Amino acid sequence: MALFFYKALSKTGKLVTGTFDASSEVAVRAELTNKGLYAVHIAPHAQASSFSLFSLQLFESSVSFKDLIFFTKQLAVLLKSGVPLLQSLELLSEQFKGKLRSIIIVLKDNIKEGKSLADGLEQYPKVFNNIYVQLVRAGEASGKLELILERLVEYLERRQAIKSKISKALAYPAFQVVLMLSVVVALMVMVVPQLTGILEDSGKEIPLATRVLMALSSLFINHYILLLTGLVAIILSIAYVLSTPWGKIKFDTLKLHIPMIRYFARTGAVVQFCSTLGMLEESGVSLAAALGIVDKIIDNAVLRETLREAKEKIIKQGKITPFLKETNIFPSIAIYLIKTGEESGQLGYMLNIVANNYEKDLSELTDSLTASIEPIMTGVLGASIGFIMMAVMGPIISMQQF
Repeated sequence: MALFFYKALSKTGKLVTGTFDASSEVAVRAELTNKGLYAVHIAPHAQASSFSLFSLQLFESSVSFKDLIFFTKQLAVLLKSGVPLLQSLELLSEQFKGKLRSIIIVLKDNIKEGKSLADGLEQYPKVFNNIYVQLVRAGEASGKLELILERLVEYLERRQAIKSKISKALAYPAFQVVLMLSVVVALMVMVVPQLTGILEDSGKEIPLATRVLMALSSLFINHYILLLTGLVAIILSIAYVLSTPWGKIKFDTLKLHIPMIRYFARTGAVVQFCSTLGMLEESGVSLAAALGIVDKIIDNAVLRETLREAKEKIIKQGKITPFLKETNIFPSIAIYLIKTGEESGQLGYMLNIVANNYEKDLSELTDSLTASIEPIMTGVLGASIGFIMMAVMGPIISMQQF
């Protein structure tokens, strides 16, 4: 069996593309005919690599993180049950559709040709990142692939849980901010101009707050193109600066010094560093290789640059705690626990302990902040609307009293 890519025409003349796992091109053509399709182009994977990449990227949906976790978990279960790798991939290819199924078929064919699973995974860096590939490579070398995959599943599920929690925590406040800005702009554009006209016709002195609102309303109405252009320019400028190494370091340095944000930035960096390096250490990956992987996936630019500068010293000394002190990111208790793990020969275990502890702290703080931000944002929204209405309606009410 091999993977074939095809282009075919339906009875209505629509172009259809996809893949088939079949014994020969003749079998693919027969299968297409049975489905009422006319084959235009059929080619094995080896002869149509460029076509395969094109079709996979444009005509098939990407592999979701959920499917990646499920694939890893199922492969670990099959291997632990004693099913050979090749047969495991054969079974899994029947459970998935789209791009992931095509990838599994290619992995299976690569193994038939004598290649390793890690070598096959390395062909799809957008689906299987560096840490995934290196852990699988370590598992194949040690003969404990199923155990490595189980740890990888735990790691992926923890990362997914953290991302999901943070996304949910930020979603509602972000919605409230957008709602608040929308209501304020609507009032400034639709309500304020009508009411301020009455005030101007009265000939009486207009309060300062009302004059400020009138000026802002005029700015929104008469110069909205300029405002939008300026806003887009600011956003693009910030995005450009953040895309540069200098801008990324400055931004991450700033996050490490702003109250409240500082805690999230530091704790997030500690969790990411410790959980990744800890899993790699426990999986038998060498310190040099582990540091190379961590260096590529760490989000915090300050921690990443410090790690790159100190990597050679860490490898020579076999100690990471001196480097952690230099970052000024890791709490003293975390450094103490990691140092204990180094001295006792349980570095990987202790790194995971630190990661789990700070991950719980981060989760609890996220929950508490979410609960406290909602009423605050509601109050800010109400106060903003109330200020606008009072600044406009107050003078009108005063006029009616005389």
